[in-house]
Amino acid sequence: QVQLVESGGGLVQPGSSLRLSCTAPGFTLDYYPIGWFRQAPGKEREGVSAISGTDGSTYYVESVKGRFTISRDNAKNTVYLEMNNLKPEDTAVYYCAAAAPRARIGLPRIKDYSSWGQGTQVTVSS
Repeated sequence: QVQLVESGGGLVQPGSSLRLSCTAPGFTLDYYPIGWFRQAPGKEREGVSAISGTDGSTYYVESVKGRFTISRDNAKNTVYLEMNNLKPEDTAVYYCAAAAPRARIGLPRIKDYSSWGQGTQVTVSS
């Protein structure tokens, strides 16, 4: 299994931006599809965005389209989630997860991902 580490969370005001990072110390993420998920208090974990491990295709759920951007820098072994125009409803613990190498993916589904990070807290509040 891949050990993933998220960073970049924090407390911000509505309308602000944050960039989350997902890395795998000592392990290359090349060819691994990576998904970002979030879990708000009292709610189920939900998929947010995903990026293919092969052709770089990206996927977003409707609630974040136009505000979030997922990208990967294989040279830095890092996947990013750029979050703009943050809203209070974006408050959650954000997790990155890896699917099997070269797996075909679409919108992020929990069952497709086998390796998970510990999460980073994002709080959007005035």
